[in-house]
Amino acid sequence: MRTRVILSLALWAATPVLAQTATETASPAMTALMQTPPPVSGKAYSIEVGPQRSNYLHAGLVFTTAYNDNVLAGTGTHPVADSSYSISPAIALDQTTSRLRQTLEYQPGFTFYQRTSELNAQDQIFDWDLQYRLGPHTTVSARDSFQKSSNVFGQPYGLSGGAVFGSTPSSLTPVVAPIADQLRNMANAELTHQFSRNAMVGASGVFTNLHYFDPAQVPGLADSNSRGGSAFISYRPAQSQYLGATYQYSQISASQPGTQSNGQKASESEIQTHAMLFFFTRYFRSGVSFSLSGGPQYYDVSQSPFPATRSWTPAAAASVGWQSRRASIATSYSRLVSGGGGLTGAFDSNNANLSARWQVARTWTVAPIAGYSLTKNVSPSMAQSNPGGHMIVGTFAVDHPIHQQLHLEFGYTHLHQSYSNIAAISSAPDTNREYFALSYQFTKPLGR
Repeated sequence: MRTRVILSLALWAATPVLAQTATETASPAMTALMQTPPPVSGKAYSIEVGPQRSNYLHAGLVFTTAYNDNVLAGTGTHPVADSSYSISPAIALDQTTSRLRQTLEYQPGFTFYQRTSELNAQDQIFDWDLQYRLGPHTTVSARDSFQKSSNVFGQPYGLSGGAVFGSTPSSLTPVVAPIADQLRNMANAELTHQFSRNAMVGASGVFTNLHYFDPAQVPGLADSNSRGGSAFISYRPAQSQYLGATYQYSQISASQPGTQSNGQKASESEIQTHAMLFFFTRYFRSGVSFSLSGGPQYYDVSQSPFPATRSWTPAAAASVGWQSRRASIATSYSRLVSGGGGLTGAFDSNNANLSARWQVARTWTVAPIAGYSLTKNVSPSMAQSNPGGHMIVGTFAVDHPIHQQLHLEFGYTHLHQSYSNIAAISSAPDTNREYFALSYQFTKPLGR
């Protein structure tokens, strides 16, 4: 991570700062540049509303109090409720120049529980997104999202959650252990080159990691990591339409600690997938974009002592994004075979996500977020012991600026999970959380 930060700061220092706002129009020389469509961009849809500014340094402090009715999931037969208090300083850089676009954000956090003080913890969140133009038609992008957290709901700036992607996910949607010390990291890099007015090629690599620090907090869940790459070609038959094809490869490993008292070995699995997907994206003048992708996928699963499973299956994804001055929405659906996310083995996975934001009045913004995932084990020999399950999660948040620099936010989250073979959630599958947050943010323009 230190290397990524040093590289980011070096690029920032080496490039002159030119102020630019999101409402500025592109120059005539830039109108021929192609976009990287959502099925191959690896970026989440933006759900920001209102005018957006760049070339700013942001600093802030968030105080959050929350009530959770299931803080000790997996450690008992009945849910245990508790109230928590969090304080989270944050610093963020948002910068745009003639060749560089980057955002950098760091948010440490400290959480204290009223009754279950053994859960008190320190969190770390780091996000970095960089786009750098190597030449008139060649762009390199890099992203890293790192989270060391004890509470998956306790992210500062809750309205910034609910990311929706237009591409097929690199691993399963994580099974949620509501209160558990865990580390999640997702990093990817992409290089694109537009070799003619209406044709582009690109290649990317991605790495994800999920690690639980204390297996006793998450009985039945497994650590996992994935790595993979892809290559695509995109053609623009019309100014607002894109057609193309992409090849994707992934390798996902998962391991679950065994019970030391009986000498059981760790449960491990490895999945390799190959997919050839064809995609179509259409951009509309109204701010709407629509994407479809689909094609064959081959998977190879090995998990001792079970026999290997190999087969072909269809994979598909669809997404829609819409953004206006006062409202935005993004929704997606994907179906593929994948692994990880706290599970061992390979699963036929169906995922749907929705994230929206609506400025209902000048000082009131609402943000509904919803997600659904359904997983089914593809190995007949493992289907009885590890069949899979489903998850439904929904959040409704409200943001109200009390002052230009002071914001009030409150919201409610409901989480339901059904995984009969995972002790961490089977005894208490439902979690409800209500929270109240007060944030102060200071903003300073750069290069002025």
